[in-house]
This record gives sequence, structure tokens and C-alpha cells, in this order.
Amino acid sequence: MNEENKKDDNKDIGEKRVAGISLKGTVYSILKKASVVGFVYLAGYLQWSVAWLIGPVALLVIRDQYKKESERRRDIAKASALTNEKDVILARIDDLPAWVYFPDVERAEWINKIFKQCWPNVNHYVRELIRDKIQHILAKNLDKFGSFKFERIILGSVPPRIGGIKVYDANMPRSEIIMDLDLFYAGDCDINFTLQGIKGGIKDFQLHGMLRVVLKPLITTMPIVGGLQVFFLNNPSIDFNLVGVVDVLDMPGLGDMLRRIVVEQIAAMMVLPNKLPIKLSDTVEAAELKIPEPEGVLRVHVIEAKNLMKKDIGMLGKGKSDPYAVINVGAQEFRTKTIQNTVDPKWDYWCEAMVSSKEAQLVTLNLWDWDPALPGTQSDDPLGRATIEVANIAKKGSDDMWITLEKAKHGMVHVRLTWLKLSKNYSDLKAALEETQYLRVTSMSTALLTLYIDSARNLPQARTSSKPDPYVTLTLYTNTKQTAMQKRTSDPVWEEGFTFLVTNPETDTLYIKIMDQKTGNELGLLNLNLSMLADKPNLEIQRQPFGLLKGDHNSKIIMSMHLRILKQENDSAKTPLLHQASTISTSSVSLDHQQSLPPSEKSTSSENVIKSETGGIVEEEIIPETSPIISSTPPSSGVIHRTPSMTSSSGESGLGRIQLTLRYSVQRQRLIVVIHQIANLPLKDPSNIPDPYVKLYLLPDRSRETKRKTVVVKDNCNPIFDESFEYLISQGELSSQQLEVTVCTQKQLFYSSTNVMGQVIVDLSQFNLTQPINSWFDLQPEKK
Repeated sequence: MNEENKKDDNKDIGEKRVAGISLKGTVYSILKKASVVGFVYLAGYLQWSVAWLIGPVALLVIRDQYKKESERRRDIAKASALTNEKDVILARIDDLPAWVYFPDVERAEWINKIFKQCWPNVNHYVRELIRDKIQHILAKNLDKFGSFKFERIILGSVPPRIGGIKVYDANMPRSEIIMDLDLFYAGDCDINFTLQGIKGGIKDFQLHGMLRVVLKPLITTMPIVGGLQVFFLNNPSIDFNLVGVVDVLDMPGLGDMLRRIVVEQIAAMMVLPNKLPIKLSDTVEAAELKIPEPEGVLRVHVIEAKNLMKKDIGMLGKGKSDPYAVINVGAQEFRTKTIQNTVDPKWDYWCEAMVSSKEAQLVTLNLWDWDPALPGTQSDDPLGRATIEVANIAKKGSDDMWITLEKAKHGMVHVRLTWLKLSKNYSDLKAALEETQYLRVTSMSTALLTLYIDSARNLPQARTSSKPDPYVTLTLYTNTKQTAMQKRTSDPVWEEGFTFLVTNPETDTLYIKIMDQKTGNELGLLNLNLSMLADKPNLEIQRQPFGLLKGDHNSKIIMSMHLRILKQENDSAKTPLLHQASTISTSSVSLDHQQSLPPSEKSTSSENVIKSETGGIVEEEIIPETSPIISSTPPSSGVIHRTPSMTSSSGESGLGRIQLTLRYSVQRQRLIVVIHQIANLPLKDPSNIPDPYVKLYLLPDRSRETKRKTVVVKDNCNPIFDESFEYLISQGELSSQQLEVTVCTQKQLFYSSTNVMGQVIVDLSQFNLTQPINSWFDLQPEKK
């Protein structure tokens, strides 16, 4: 009886709750409809304009659409995070595991099982990391909006997933192990915070990126591994959902402010060149894990862009754009100036980025159309992006390229890149200084300075006898970096590493200050002329104490210093690069000169002949040493351009020949096609010279998505394009694809019913495109 009574009571309670909820919902619905009717009546009574209604309604519709799209992406990501590996592949989700695409990446489902078991413990460590480090940085960045504090941090029960793992074993030091993990996190976190007393929250936090874990050094005692270095090779993609009162920020433009801050702080902690070191053994020196280890410096020259999309609205429809470019190399970001009212901007912008892993890092260029907006919000329109692998530039030494923009209907960007290796020979400084003087770029560097701030001793105390809260500031030119603050100590230990690009080590001075955060007083000063490293072995000073100029005469700072001279990989490439950098229009001058050269014959005995799909001849690029070579790019770029006059043959069908470079990027999963030039197009009517251009399609699925098109060259039978195009395609699909290259003319030729002048279909399965193929192809009649 008692059990039956309890069931009846529970039933009554449930019915009452349902009735209460139903009644509450009905009352809410009535009030909502009444308020709408009342507002409409008030608007009519006060004779308000309909424009007062259109604005808010349009804003609400845009916000709802934006939130629906964001929620759809997050739901898909959460579903893939909770699904096993087999179901993810069968569902054909866009972000498939890395081992599906890359043959050298291994499946990692066993690691995911370990992660799931360890997640509660990792969860606790990450919570402490967020509260101890990230909270302070966020509070500092959001100070203008008010005080910021995390109230609750729950990362949930869903652990990160590893889509694949790659362990490097070739040419690796025996004292370390390097692993790349394709990390994907879409958890059920619940993070609450307050901003100036306003409560908000973050849910559905998602992160995807390539995480590198370096186990070093390997030691002979337990735990065998002395420490870890954890970092992202490039900026990971991050997304999250705002909840609570601050949900009003979660709309296009305004919500980007908080996301940008979060991305910047993650980059500052663990995106190259920044690393998160974890010491596992007391026998390992902290310097082995924390001192920066750059492999070289990448010099980027963003010259110009052309044919960008028009994003601004003018009086007569679409106007032009106000373009600028943002260059990212890992966590390092650079921005060009904004060029007003043009779709063909010329920036002539130079920047230099330190590279810690040339085999994995990327250079990304994002082009934007600037639009006025509220401070901290993002209202600029994207004009496209380009991605370049650092490994290719480091292999060639330098490169000069026009890149077709991705995620844009049209547009190209012109960049030059130079790889600078690090030399311990101080005599290399003379050549580096001569180059910077010739280029006349004030921001150019000739050396790289690495500092490791270990500790300080006997710092002076305040008059109150309380110990200071010391930190160190390092200043070179206008670049200032700062260590963390150590609380209440006269013998602080920082163990932090820093890097600086140096303009001229013979004259530059490094300014070091030790400050007390509590009082703002200077505890010590030190000015170091970098020329002091010139006569040191390998240009290095290891863990040396330096006396401070201010404070107690026993006060010292202990640190290490390394100086490295920037040197081009191939010195022979330096001279043509210098001549090119002196003017933006060098390429066009070179092309005009090429067309004026007298004809010359090429020996057919040195040619290697291969049949293409259409029966055309593929002529491998072999040029005798006596043949003149004129190029609009440096010889070190790896692509040799031959002028039209050097190829007298009109091909097997008499329709001319086209020079292409084909290459496949395994890391970026992209087929790169470079249209160099066309030689000896037939001219049957001297009064009707063709205006040639080139169209590309990927077969067998000819579609608008695979269509690419070069610019039109007016009145020319030997046009030069030097345009680059990319296709996103997996390596497995590459063997089943064909590239259709069609040469057309903008003019309608009188002797033909079509504007097609010739065509070649390249069977991509015949080539190993992981190595660049630079070849001449004979044009054939069009295949219907």
C-alpha cells in the first residue's frame, strides 16, 4: 500500500508540474502576443515611421541566421567528437581524421581510449592553467570594459580526439622524440565568468589544430623522458558559443572581439614560436626546454595584388575596395597599410618572421576590405586568402610568385619570400649589411639574438624591508618584452627565453631593467652593446652573471646570449633578388625585354619526349648551358622560364606549345598548377592578332568549382602569364583526375567558329607530382 501511495503521490506531483508548466507557457505566450500588439498600436498612435521597425527586425533576422549556422557547425562537431572513428568516416564529415589523407600518419584510436581514461586528471590541470594564467591575461585585455573573473570552469566529460599521429624517425636527434597530433576538441564545457558585474558564459568550445609534442631530453633514469614541449605548429581554428547576458555580443562583428582575444592568448602561450614547456625530471636544466630554438628567418615581401573583388557600394552600384593584407606565420602577425579605393593595390610591404619548424609551418595571407566599425569589432569583408609552405621556400632559398586567392571569385597577390639561415660566422655580417643598404628598407634585419633570463641575486629591498615583486623588461629598438613577475623575493628565478631580430649588431644596444611591480621602482639596470658577442666562441655567452648598474653592488642577473647572423641559403640568388626588389615593376620590364629577343634555335637532341593524353608531346625542360635565360623570378626559385623565342617549334599540330609547372602539396592537400607561357600560336591574319588566355578544368567532373582562368594578354602570339592556381584534392583522388588546359582568344577568329586555339589534356596519374614537373606541352585540336 505504501508503495502504491508513493506512486500516486509522484503521479500527482508530476501532473501538477506539467499543469504548472503549461499554465506558465500559456501566460507567457499571451503576454508576448499582447506586447507585440501593444507596440504596433503605440507605433501607429505616435505616427512613427516604418523605418523604426525595419532596422530592428532586419538585425534580429541576421542574428538568428548567424546563430543557426553557428549552432549547426557546433552540433556537427559535437557529434563527431562523441562518435567512434568508423562512424565519423562513414558519415563523410568535412574534418575527417588525418590518417585518411596522409599516408605517413597513423591511426590513433588507442590514444583516444587513453585520453578518455585520463581526461578527469587532465581536466583538473587545464582548469588550473586557465585560472592561473589565462584569467590574468584576459582581465588585462578586457580592462577597458571592466573587471573580468572566471566564476566556474567545468570542461565536461568529452575528451579531445586525436585524428592521427605522426612520429618522426628520420634524421632526428637521438636525444628527443617528435610527434604530431591532429587534435580536435568539441566538448561539453560550461564556463561562467563576470565582466563588470555582468554574468556570462562560454559553451560548446571547439578547437582543431596540429599539435606537436617534443619529448626531450631522453635520460638514463626514470622517467626516461626529461621534459615535454607542447605547441601548435600554426594557429588552431577556435569557435565557441556565448550564453547569458553577454549573448547580445554573439552576433556578426561584435562577438569576434572576445574570440580574437582568446585566439591571441592561446597563440601567445603555445603557437610557434611560443611553446608550453613541462619539466618532468629535476636532473634536466630548464634551459633545455625553455630557450627558443628558431631554425631560421623568413623574409616576406608583399608587393601588390590585382583584380580583387569589389566590396564597397558606390553611387552607381559596386564600387571598389579598401584592401589590406594580414600575414601570419604561426603566432606572428603582420599587417600592411590600407590602400583606399582600388582593386589593384601596391603595398611594397616587408616583414620578417622567426620560424621554429620549417617543415611544418605555413605562411598565410588574408586580404581584407577595410570598413569603418566600432572599436574591437570586425566588420571588414574578406577578399581571399593564400597559403604558402615554408618548407618549399627553405628548399629553394627564395621564390617570387603570383598566387590565385582562395575563397574569392577572383584576385591574385604577388609576394616574394626569402629563407635566411642562421650562421655562427660573424664575417657573414658584412654581406647582410650590404643587402639591407641596397634594399633601403629600414625594418630589415641582419641578425637574430636569443636571450635566456635565468635568475637574479641580491636585489635591493624597499625601505619598508618588504621583499620586492621583481620582473625584467628587455628593450631593443621599440621592441619590448617582459618576464613574469615573481612575488616577494630578492633572488627571483624566471627561466624564460626570448628572441629579437637585430638590425645591426655592431651598433645596437640591449636595455635591461629589473622592476618592482609593487612600487614601480627600478631595482637594477644593464645596457649591453651587442658587439661584445663578436669575439665570443660561436657568438655565445652561457649562464654568465652580469653586475647591475643600479642598486646594491652585489646585485647580479644571470643569463645566456646567442647571436646568429642571417645568411641566404644560396648566395648566388642574392644579386638578382636585390635587383628585383629595387622596383615593383621589374617583372613587367623583364617580360617586355623577353618579347624583343631575336629568335634562337634549341637543339632537339637534348629533349626528352613523352606522349600526353591527347597525343601531344611533353618536352622536359633541358636547356644547354649556352642558351640565354631571361626570367621574371630569381634562378633560385626552382622554375626556369624560357622565352618564346627560344622555342621555334609550333608543336606536333602546328598550334603552338604551352609551358606548365605541376606540383602536389601533400601537407596542404593541394594540386598547384602554374601557367608560365605559350609559344608560337599560329597567326593566319596579321590584322587579327589573337588576345589569348588559358582555361583550366579538372576532369572527369567539369564544373564551375574546378574552372580556373588566367588574365587576357592583348595582341600576342607568345603570351607570358606566370599565374598560379590551386585545387583542393586528396592524394588518393589525384590518380583518377585529368587536367584540361585550353588556350582561347578573346577575339573571334574569322577562320574558325570557336575561340579555342588549342588544348592539351594531362593525365595526372602519369606523374609523381610530389616533385615539381616543369614541362612544355604541344597544343592539340579541341576535344569535344
